[in-house]
Amino acid sequence: MPVLVASPTLGDLLKFELNASYTRETVTLKAGTSYPLGSVLGRITASGEYRLSPAAEVVGDEGAEVAVAVLLEAVDATDGVATGLIAARGPIILADGAMVLDASVDQPAERTAKVSQLAAMGLVARTTV
Repeated sequence: MPVLVASPTLGDLLKFELNASYTRETVTLKAGTSYPLGSVLGRITASGEYRLSPAAEVVGDEGAEVAVAVLLEAVDATDGVATGLIAARGPIILADGAMVLDASVDQPAERTAKVSQLAAMGLVARTTV
């Protein structure tokens, strides 16, 4: 018998949101990747597009190293830029375990830095069960 695996849902990520009309925005995501639900995003200063927030500055994507939002839906942008719905400002409580970080964020201190950057936007990560 095959094993069924459920994809993460918005309920797995979003634990509290005061007012969706205030906290959410639709943004443009940089082409070249598939963004899963819960992606921690940074904003590229030059283009205004969003991408996974790397641990350090990436040439051509300056500004994205600062985490400013979390993606509230899965978006496939492999073939070109795409739009996505983000949590842009709080008050919001997110499940820490449901957030998806860039592969370059591989040290505990880097993860802590991303969580702190999001907290500055009112996006608070909490450990949940």
